[in-house]
Amino acid sequence: MEGFYDTPVFAPNGNILVLTVMSLQQPAGIAIFPVPQEFLRLTRGLPAVSCAWINGKVVPEMCRGPQVITHLNDDLLSQINMSLLERFWFTGAHGDQVEGFLVMPPNFDPNKKYPVKFLIHGGPEGSWGDDWSYRWNPELFAAPTSSNPAGYVVIMINFHGSTGYGQNFIDAINGDWGGAPYEDLMKGLNYAESHYGFIDQDRECALGASYGGYMANWILGHTNRFKCIVTHDGMFDTESFWGTTEELWFPEWEFKGTPYTNREMYRKWSPALFAENFKTPMLVIHGQKGYRLDLSQGLALFTTLQRLGVPSKMLYFPDEGHWVLKPQNSQLWYKTVNDWVDRWTKKSEDDASRIH
Repeated sequence: MEGFYDTPVFAPNGNILVLTVMSLQQPAGIAIFPVPQEFLRLTRGLPAVSCAWINGKVVPEMCRGPQVITHLNDDLLSQINMSLLERFWFTGAHGDQVEGFLVMPPNFDPNKKYPVKFLIHGGPEGSWGDDWSYRWNPELFAAPTSSNPAGYVVIMINFHGSTGYGQNFIDAINGDWGGAPYEDLMKGLNYAESHYGFIDQDRECALGASYGGYMANWILGHTNRFKCIVTHDGMFDTESFWGTTEELWFPEWEFKGTPYTNREMYRKWSPALFAENFKTPMLVIHGQKGYRLDLSQGLALFTTLQRLGVPSKMLYFPDEGHWVLKPQNSQLWYKTVNDWVDRWTKKSEDDASRIH
């Protein structure tokens, strides 16, 4: 199957590679990949998961790729309508080609208009791909809700800093947190709006966690194009973040020093210093045990929004860290997030209005 393969290990017999496998439509399972002894000798025990030639001949079993051997969720998944990942490319910051993705709602009709959930990944050295997420699942975000039975189009951009496109692309975010990545995100959304007529440009919400939460906060002070924003465990004040994180190396690497040796860099990319521009309704989510981004970051942001009179709400988890991992908390998380997005992207007329 297509998707994301990971954690390769050899079986005891030494000629079978065992891997985990998942895709956007399939939770993690186990796959096996037979590796002929002759190939192992030629590659000194480092097999490639691909179609291989040995002594001028194709090895058929290697051309077939890994075989999935677990089917624990097949019955349940057969009852769920999920969409494939659609890829697109556009010219982003520095003139580089940047990749984006769309996920359509179930029973998608290209002749209808759909609101958008614009997801921003964390890391920032991370990426979106054809894999299953147990925390930020694009299929769940695309699914219909009680207030929006048509569902959502989900858009995701692998901006500068994302993995999978070479080291230079990854390093481009260093010292430029609100620069090239923000440009990529806006240009990617512009591209999607201009090339996919089923997108309702007047009903878009931006959502992000970790670095994605930082970017959600940055977006709050730099554009009013979104109807709402959701920020989860995001950095709000870069200077106070330095003094409260458990990974001190991280801000000193990303902002090229400390607040007292390179204060200009910290202040340049601090969402807190653009508070006078805050207008978009925002949901703030934070966990008490999130030591990477201390709770004080979420509280300071929420207090600022309240004092400015910006429509806002805070969801606080006293028993969660940087991620929401407990099942009942996850249910509450999704319900709160979806209710917030539904509220601000709701349309007075039928959501499934035809394109004219």
